[in-house]
Amino acid sequence: MSPTVTEFLLARADDERCGLRFENRSWSWREVVRTCAQHASLLRSLRRPGPFHIGVLLGNVPEFTFLLGGTAFSGAVLVGLNPTRRGEALARDVRLTDCQLVVTDTAHAHLLPNTGVPVLLVDSAPWSALLAEHDGAELDPAAADPDDLLVLVFTSGTGGDPKAVRCTHGKIAFPGRMLAERFGLTGEDVIYVAMPLFHSNALMAGWAVGAAAGGTIALRRRFSASGFLPDVRRFGATYANYVGKPLAHVLATPERPDDADNPLRLVYGNEANERDVRRFAERFGCRVVDAFGSTEGGIAIPRSPDTPPGALGRLPDGVAVLDPDTGKPCATARFSPDGQLLNPDEAIGELVNTAGSGWFAGYYNAPAADAERMRDGMYWSGDLAYVDAAGFCRFAGRTADWLRVDGENLATAPIERILLRHPEVREAAVYAVPDPTTGDQVVAALVTTDGFRAETVADFLAAQSDLGPKQWPRYLRLTPDLPRTATHKVLKRHLMTEALDTQDPVYRREGSRYLRELG
Repeated sequence: MSPTVTEFLLARADDERCGLRFENRSWSWREVVRTCAQHASLLRSLRRPGPFHIGVLLGNVPEFTFLLGGTAFSGAVLVGLNPTRRGEALARDVRLTDCQLVVTDTAHAHLLPNTGVPVLLVDSAPWSALLAEHDGAELDPAAADPDDLLVLVFTSGTGGDPKAVRCTHGKIAFPGRMLAERFGLTGEDVIYVAMPLFHSNALMAGWAVGAAAGGTIALRRRFSASGFLPDVRRFGATYANYVGKPLAHVLATPERPDDADNPLRLVYGNEANERDVRRFAERFGCRVVDAFGSTEGGIAIPRSPDTPPGALGRLPDGVAVLDPDTGKPCATARFSPDGQLLNPDEAIGELVNTAGSGWFAGYYNAPAADAERMRDGMYWSGDLAYVDAAGFCRFAGRTADWLRVDGENLATAPIERILLRHPEVREAAVYAVPDPTTGDQVVAALVTTDGFRAETVADFLAAQSDLGPKQWPRYLRLTPDLPRTATHKVLKRHLMTEALDTQDPVYRREGSRYLRELG
C-alpha cells in the first residue's frame, strides 16, 4: 500500500536529527513536525465553508514546507501558485482552484491583484501574531488515505492556460519512498531542493525523498547555476533533483579543476539531454539518472542500464504507443543503416497507459481536459514516441509539436537531438512556421556559444547521417535565451506566435548554405 505524507511526518515526530536547512538556519525533524502541527492548527482556525484550499505563493522557503505539512495534518489542500504568473492570470488560478486564503510574502504579494480572497504575508507582524496563538498546538493530524487530495499543482502551461493537477497523498509519497529505497538514501543523506516547490518535481523527487529517507532537506530559495556547487559543498548535499535545463545552466558556469571535489553522489530528474547528463556526471563526479514522467503522473518510464543513447527506456507493462486516430498500436520503428527513421507516419504515435490512469487523479475544475486525457479507460499522455525492434522507446515531442513538411509528418524532438550534437549549440527548440504553399517549414531556435557560425551549420547537418532531407531546418534563429516556464520548459507557443517576426538573427537555407536574412 502507498504511504501518505502524514505518515512520513509522524515517523519523524521524535527525530532529533537535522530535518531542514535554509540559508543559515536549521530545524530538527522533531521541530519541523511540531511547526507543521502549529500551522495546521492555524489553518483550521481560518477555515470557512467550502473547499478547504490554501493558495501558497512563495519561493522555496521554510514556510512552504511547514504549510505543506500543515495542510496534510489539517486535511486541507495546498494550491501551489506559480510566481511567474501575475495579474489577471494569477487571479484566474486562485479562482479556478477555489482558494479560501492565499499565503504569500512581501516579495510576491504585488503579483496578485485583488481577488476578494484574504491574503496573509508570512513575513508580517499579523502572521506572526496569528501563529503565536497556536504555539504548542497538539499533534492531532486528520486521518489521511493515499487517495486523499493533498496538493493542486499547475501544469507548465506550454500549450495554453495551466491546468491544476490533483496530487494525492499517495502520488507525492510513493515516488519519495520508491526513490529513497532505489538509491539507498538514509538519514545521513542531505537532499538539496532548488527546483520550485510549487511544482511536482520538487515535491515528489525532492521533498518527499528527504522525508521518506529521514535525511536533511536543504532548501534553496530559488535555483542558481552559479550557486549550485557552493550550496552542495556548504550543505554537504549528497542528492539533488532537477527538471528541464538546470544541468545545462550549471555546465555553462566556468569550469574549475576541483569541480569534482564535492559530496554529491546522485542527481535525479527529467528532460535533460544526453550530452548534459554525461558531461555533468564527468565534471562533478556523480551519477546522473534522467527519467521520463509528467506532472499528471499517468506514465513513467524507467531507464535501465542497457538503454541505448537517445532512448527513454523500455515501455513498462500496460504502456503502448498508439495511433491517436485509430487507437491501434503503431508499427515498430524501422531505421536505415545510418539510423534515420524510415517510417515516421506509421511508427510515431501517442504514449498511452492502456491499463488505466496510473497516478493521474484528474484535473481540478476541468472536465473537458479530464475527458481528453482519459478515453476508453486509458490515459492518453499527449506525448509522441516510437518504439524500436528491441522494445526501447524514443521521445518524439508533444502532440502539438507535429510538423507537416512536403506531405510527411515530422516530430520535433529527433531534430532537436541532432542539433544538440553540434559542439557550439547549447539549447535547441524546433517549431513550425506556415509554408507559403502548403504545410509547414522547419525553424530551429538555437542558443549557442560565441564561437558558433551559422554559415557552417549546413556542413555539420550534412554529416549527420540520420537527419532526413525533410528534417533540415529551413530557418535558423539565433537567440540568447529560449522562453521558458518556471520549471525550465520551453514555451514553444511563444516561438510559434513570433514565427520569424523577431529581432534575433535569422538565417535562411539556400541550397547548401545558410544565409542571414533577418535581424
